[in-house]
Amino acid sequence: MSNILRSFSSLYFATLLMVLASGVLTTYLGLRLAADSAAQIWIGGMMSAYYLGLVAGSKIGHRLIARVGHIRAFVASAGITTASALGHALIDDLAIWLVLRLMVGMGMMCMYMVLESWLNEQADSKNRGTVFASYMIVSYLGLVLGQLAISLNPELTLKPLLIVAMCFALCIVPLALTRRIHPAPLQPAPLKIKLFWQKVPQSLTTIAMAGVIVGSFYGLAPAYIAHSGASTEQVAAYMATTVVAGLVAQWPMGRLSDKIKRSRLIRTNTVLLGIVVLCIAILPLSGILQLIFTFAFGILAFTLYPLATALANQNVEQEHRVALSATILLTFGMGACIGPLIASSFMQLVGNSMLYGFMALCTLLLFLRLTHVNYQQKQQNKEVPQDYVMASGDLMSSPLAAALDPRVDEQMVQEQMVQPHLHEADLPTADQELSSMESESEVVADTETVEVEAVAEAEPDKNKPA
Repeated sequence: MSNILRSFSSLYFATLLMVLASGVLTTYLGLRLAADSAAQIWIGGMMSAYYLGLVAGSKIGHRLIARVGHIRAFVASAGITTASALGHALIDDLAIWLVLRLMVGMGMMCMYMVLESWLNEQADSKNRGTVFASYMIVSYLGLVLGQLAISLNPELTLKPLLIVAMCFALCIVPLALTRRIHPAPLQPAPLKIKLFWQKVPQSLTTIAMAGVIVGSFYGLAPAYIAHSGASTEQVAAYMATTVVAGLVAQWPMGRLSDKIKRSRLIRTNTVLLGIVVLCIAILPLSGILQLIFTFAFGILAFTLYPLATALANQNVEQEHRVALSATILLTFGMGACIGPLIASSFMQLVGNSMLYGFMALCTLLLFLRLTHVNYQQKQQNKEVPQDYVMASGDLMSSPLAAALDPRVDEQMVQEQMVQPHLHEADLPTADQELSSMESESEVVADTETVEVEAVAEAEPDKNKPA
C-alpha cells in the first residue's frame, strides 16, 4: 500500500486538492444562497448545472486530451475552473452563477478524466484494485476536508472562495512536476445506450436513481440543514458525517455483494434507504440522532452506484465494458442533472422536508421498477425453449437391458449381473455381442449358400433328357 501511495503520490495529491476545492465550493454556494433567501429552484439549478457540465465535459475532455495531451489539458481545465470559481465573488447575478457552475463542471470532468486515465494506464493487473481503491479513499478524504474547511469559515465571506481558488491552482503543481511517464492520448468510448438498457435494465435504472438521489443531496442538503436553524459548523458536520459513511461502507458492501446476489442486495438496499429517508422527512430529528440517520443514509445511498456498476459488468462481456462505462457515467450524470431540479421544485411548493420526501418517492419507484424487471427476466428464462437432449433412463443404463434382447448371450448377461465390478473393457457389450452374432450369422448364411450350390451341381437335373 505504501509503495502504491509513493508511486502515484503526485496524482493522488492533485486529486486531494481538486476534490477538496470542489467540496468547499458546493457547500459554500448552497449555504450562501440559503442565507440570501434564494428560491429553492435556484439552489437545485446550481447543482444541475454542475452535473450538466460533467456530462458535457466528458465529450470535450476526450477531444482536448487527444489534441494537447494530459498535462496541458489538466492545466488548462484547472485554470478555467479557478477563474469560474472566483467569478462567484465578482458577480451576484444568479443566471451568471449557473453558467459559472456549468464551466466548473466541465473543467472538473476534464481533470477527472486526466487523473483516472493516467492511473488506469500506469497501473497493472497486479495492483490496479489497490491503485483505484486508494484513489477513492483520497477522493472521499478530500470531500471531508472540504466540509471541515467550511466549518473554519462560518461567516460565509470570500475566504472559502479564496480557499477554492488556491486549491485549484495548487493541484496543477504535482502534475507539472511529476516524473511519471506521460500516458497515451485517449480514444473516445462509444455509446450504446439502447443496447445496455435492454441488456442490464436493473443496473442502469439503479444508477440513474442513484444520480438523482446523490445529486439532490449534494446540491440541497446544506440549504435543508441551514433552514432548520443549524449553524455553518453543524451543516459542515452533517455533510462530513454523510461522506464518511459513504467511505467506510464501500469495502464491506463490496464484500457482501460477493456473497449475496447483487440484484437482491440492491433491492434490499433500496427498501432500507426508503425507510431511512422517510424517517428523516417525517420525524423531528436534531443533534446526534440527526447525525445517526444521515450516517445510515450515506451508507445506503452512496453504495447504490458501485453495486449497480458491479451488477452491470457482471452481465456484460469484456469487449463491451469500455462502452458500458461511458453509458454508466452518462446515465448517472443525467440523473444528477434532473434530480436537484425536481427536488428543489418540491421543496419550494411543499417545504424543505420534501427533499427527503422526494428521495423516498425515488426509492419507491426504483423498488417497483427493479421488482418488475426481475419478474420479467425470470419469466423470460422460463419461456426460453430448452434444447432436447436424449437421455437414457435407468432401465436403458442397466445391464438388465441386455436380458430383454433375445439376440444377446444369456451367459454374458449373468456374468455382468453377478460381477458388476469388472471393467467394462474386459467384457463385451451387448452391441459388440450382437454385432459378433450378426457376423457369425452372415458367415453361416454364406456357408449354407455354398453348400446348396455344391449339392445342386452334383445332383443331375431330373427334367433334362438322358
